[in-house]
This record gives sequence, structure tokens and C-alpha cells, in this order.
Amino acid sequence: MATDRPAPLGDEHVDRLGNGRVDHLRDERVDHRFKGLPPDAEGLTVGALAAERRDLFTGGFTTPVLALSAESLAHNLALLETYAERHGLAFAPHGKTSMSPQLFERQLAHGAWGITAALPHQARVYRAFGIRRIFLANEVVDAAALRWLSGELDRDPDFRFLCYVDSVRGVALMDEALRAAGAIRPVEVVVELGAGEGARTGARTEADCAAVADAVAAVTTLRLAGVAGYEGEVPDADGDRVRAWLRRLVALAAEFDKAGRFSGPGGPDEIVISAGGSAWFDAVADVFAEIPELSLPVLKLLRSGAYVSHDDGHYRRLTPFNRVPGEGALEPAFRLWAQVVSRPSAGQAFLNAGKRDAAYDLDLPEPQVVRDGRTGEVRPATGLTVTGLSDQHTWVSTAEGAELEVGDWVGLGLSHPCTSFDKWQLIPLVEADGAVTDLIRTFF
Repeated sequence: MATDRPAPLGDEHVDRLGNGRVDHLRDERVDHRFKGLPPDAEGLTVGALAAERRDLFTGGFTTPVLALSAESLAHNLALLETYAERHGLAFAPHGKTSMSPQLFERQLAHGAWGITAALPHQARVYRAFGIRRIFLANEVVDAAALRWLSGELDRDPDFRFLCYVDSVRGVALMDEALRAAGAIRPVEVVVELGAGEGARTGARTEADCAAVADAVAAVTTLRLAGVAGYEGEVPDADGDRVRAWLRRLVALAAEFDKAGRFSGPGGPDEIVISAGGSAWFDAVADVFAEIPELSLPVLKLLRSGAYVSHDDGHYRRLTPFNRVPGEGALEPAFRLWAQVVSRPSAGQAFLNAGKRDAAYDLDLPEPQVVRDGRTGEVRPATGLTVTGLSDQHTWVSTAEGAELEVGDWVGLGLSHPCTSFDKWQLIPLVEADGAVTDLIRTFF
């Protein structure tokens, strides 16, 4: 029968994740590899620099520098933990957003079932830091990656891994590679239902899904564990269309169960039904609450990832919390600080950040505040608009009367967390008073 979200993993999981591996990141030396950090911190360890609690603005940090709000990060982690618990969902946040083991550890401490990946390389990073449960939301057909995966599964009986399958050919390639690797443990797979014609990956029809499931049943190297997909790719997505597709996904799981696809020797202990990006997780919660009684417990697995930092653009507009404000609100945690390096005319200014520093694939950065270069006073960025980015410059249009001069710092809000994290290897974690209390390491 369908069950509510399993009890959150406790201290044992966090300890086993850590293993000292995340702590060892604090032993890394600060040097020229990491932009924005104080030149006079050269040679200090990350832990030693964090212990100094330097001020982001007066402690020697150079511009541009990306800051992650400690308070907003903590708020977002707690909010999604509460949301998942309230709706009976397990939660495997997508790690591609941050690729930060420090943040993975905190997500797990906040009840996450595991971490989602998109690529085998990401799974390798996760395993290097002891992640025990990985959901890879793609079909894996790379023989070298499958050889590595087989070795990980056979070496560690506590490691659980699931990935998509969406084609008979993909199943054949996986089976061939795993047999060649001498795999002992079968790889758990979920059949991906595509979100519609013209959408991204996934078998397009229920008949196609059944053919893929038949192919899985015909080999010993794979084990069918459930169904999954990504509702964010539903064409012309709105609440009705997304919920209709999610009901197709649930019905597919029920049909597979009725047909006995999850029963028999070596079958799963639970049926996995997974969906959930960052724009429609309210619809996922609604429809997953309707999952009928099945022959096995159901793991209702949500995979939203952008929540960890949220943003000031794309996800600010799309977040489900706009539709269900009574459930809470995420807070944008990123701010990119850049300095005015040129004010060539009354209507124009240039900052020393650009495409190498700021996300720009969905929206341009948004000027929010100005820190006066003379006094340190912070004021709203009234009359400032970003009109474009070069590799290392931000083009700013300045309205008549806008207060801005060379030397001022401009705090920019960013859109799209995934392409904000990936431009920075060490990101200062900053408290409201400006103190840098940690540095977040990323692995892209």
C-alpha cells in the first residue's frame, strides 16, 4: 500500500556521509585558484580563513565576489524539509544545482532521502564524499561509467543507486556493459515517461514504457524499481496539464504493479514514483497524495534542487510558493558584489563582473543595492538597470539623478542557481552583519 514519507535519516547517515571527507575541505589552502578571496589570505586553510570571520567588504575580499546568505540558506533548507514532511514526500534534491558536498550534507541533515544527479561524473563526486543514496535522472549508456557504477555497488552493500531507462536500446547497452563488468548486484532502474511530444527525454507512450519494462525484465543486470519523469517539460505547462501528466505517471505505476512487474524473486521492497522540479512541486504533492494502494510501499520521491539558494529572477517568478503562500516562501540567498570601474557618461556605468561571474542564461543580473565606496553606506540601487554582459564587464544604464560613482560596490541579484554556482569554486557564506563564516566548495 502507499505510505507516507519514510522517517528522515538521522545522525548516523550524516556521520557516515561526513566521514571527515567534508571536514577535510576546510584543510584546502586558499590561493590564486579561487577568485574573490583576500590576497593576504594566501596560504591559509579554508578553515582558518573562515575562523577569522572577516568582513566581506572590509576584510580584503576582492571584486567581483559571490556571497551566499547564511540566514537565507538555513531558511530554505528548513522550509523544504517541512514541506516534504507535511506532504508525505521523500526528498532527493538535485545536486547539479550546487555540486557542493557541504550543502549536500546539510540537505541530508534536513531529512533528504538522498541526492539526485544528472550525470555519472556527478555521481562520482557524490560517492567521493560518501553519499549513500543516488537517483540519477537520466539513462546511463556509457560503458566506462557503468563499469565504475558496478564496482561501487559491489564494493558497498549500503550504496543504493537508481537511474532512468527510456528505451529498449538503452536497456541492451546497459546490460551489455554490466555483464562485461562482471556485475554482481543489479542496477535499479525506473522507466521514464516522457512529458509529451516535443518534450525532453522519456518513452513517449505507455506502450513504449511497457516495452522498456519488458526489456528490463528480460535481463538479470537490471531490476525494475518504479517509474519517474520530469513535469517541467510538459508542453505549454499549466496546473491542469502538469497534473494530467502526473496522473498518467501514477497510473503507469499502478498498471505495472497490476501486471506483476514489481513482484517475484529479487523484486524491489518498494515502488518508486518520482517527479518534481522547482516549478511544479505543489502539483507533484497534490497528485502523489492520490496514489492508490499498491502491492508494495511507495517511495514518493521529489527531486527539486534550486530551492537551496533560490534566486531573484526565474525561480522567484515560478516558485510554487507563489501559488500556495500559506506554505511559506523561499528567500534568494545569492548576491554578486561587483565594483564600478568606469562611469564614462551620465547614463552609463560599467562593473567589473561579467559572464564569467554571473548567471545570464535566463535573466540578466538585477541591481539591488549600492554600497558607497566612500562611506560604506548601503542604499537601494535606484535608477540602475543591467542592459548586457561582456566576459568581464556588466553594462549598466543609469537614470538621471542616479547616485553612482567609480569605486562603489553594486550588489546584484541573480537568476538561475545552477549557472550561478558553477562559476565559483569557493563561495563565501556570509551572515547578515557581513561576517564570512564559511566557504562553500563546489565541484563542477
